[in-house]
Amino acid sequence: MLDKLLLPERIILDMKAKTKEEAIRELLDAAGIPEDKKPVVFDALMKRESIGSTGIGKGIAIPHTRSIVLDKVYLVVGRSKEGVDFDALDGKPVHLFFLLCAPPQDIGTTYLVLLGKIAQIARKLTKTQDYMNIESPEEFRDYLLKIYQENE
Repeated sequence: MLDKLLLPERIILDMKAKTKEEAIRELLDAAGIPEDKKPVVFDALMKRESIGSTGIGKGIAIPHTRSIVLDKVYLVVGRSKEGVDFDALDGKPVHLFFLLCAPPQDIGTTYLVLLGKIAQIARKLTKTQDYMNIESPEEFRDYLLKIYQENE
C-alpha cells in the first residue's frame, strides 16, 4: 500500500516553509491534488490543526485530513533541514512531515491503516536522524519503505 502511494515526486527533501501554514501549503502543492480542490483541503487540514497539533514530537508531524472533494488517497513526505515551528507536542521544530489526505468514504480504511503505519515509521525514525542526510527522493523512498517493511 505505502509503496504505491510513496512516489519520489511526492517527496520534498528541501522544504522552504518557515511556518505551519507555509509547510501545509508546500506539502499540498506537491500532493498532486487538483488546484480547484486545494483550498478546501487546506482549510480542512488547518481546521484539524486547530483541534490539536499533528506535530507528534521529536521533529515529526503527520498532518492529515479527510475531505469530500477528494476521490483518492494522497501522501506527501517533506523534510525541512532548518525545521518548522509546528506547535509540536514537545515544543521542538519539525523536520519531517507526512501529509495524508483521503476521501471520507475511503474504501478498505486505507486512510486509517496508513495513518497507523506512518505513526509506526515515525516512532522508529525518532530514534535516528539518518533521514536528514539522504540526498535523493528515490533513496528517501527506499529508506522509508525499508522501515515500513520491517513493521509488516
